[in-house]
Amino acid sequence: MKIKYLGHSCFECTDNNGVVLITDPYTRVGYELPQGLRADIVTVSHGHFDHNYTQAVHAERVVDTSFPCSCKGVEICGVDCYHDEKHGALRGKNIIFKFVMDGLTVCHMGDIGEGVSKELVENIGKVDVLLIPVGGTYTVDALGAKAYVDAISPKVVIPMHFKTEDGTIDITGVQPFLNLCEQGYTKKTKETEITAETSGVIYMERAKDE
Repeated sequence: MKIKYLGHSCFECTDNNGVVLITDPYTRVGYELPQGLRADIVTVSHGHFDHNYTQAVHAERVVDTSFPCSCKGVEICGVDCYHDEKHGALRGKNIIFKFVMDGLTVCHMGDIGEGVSKELVENIGKVDVLLIPVGGTYTVDALGAKAYVDAISPKVVIPMHFKTEDGTIDITGVQPFLNLCEQGYTKKTKETEITAETSGVIYMERAKDE
């Protein structure tokens, strides 16, 4: 499976059959998505502009509920949770999406804002690749993200939803989270290939228009 980081909480995941799934397309975060994006599936974790801009992607199917479904051999399910620590009173609900590509279970945490709980971790279950926000303010911060990593124990961790040089949303950068990673991290430019043997923390730079 190939994963390309398109910025913010948006990833383009492509399996060995060429099926493409894009997560949380955005707008107005200080930069915009590359033009001409196409996907078989788009997942939307919640209804905020920086996560639900589906107009930017020509997609066959948009999945914005936690109800289990399947599309072109990709199994998808959602876990309902909260965007904040006050049971959604501040920012509403959030969907954690899990999907399976090439035998790997990917978990996209959306804008998870509530802290770790035994019930939520059990509902998430086994994860190979964890895509998790680390920038704080509207989501868990670096410490909160690390708590989820420790509780879920994925093979691969990829941080998202952090401040960049051209970003305008008031969140922090990725470095505080990377500083907490005891085994260090690997830096990748734009895209990386994930196999059953891949492990560790991968920090990805955003793929931009050429």
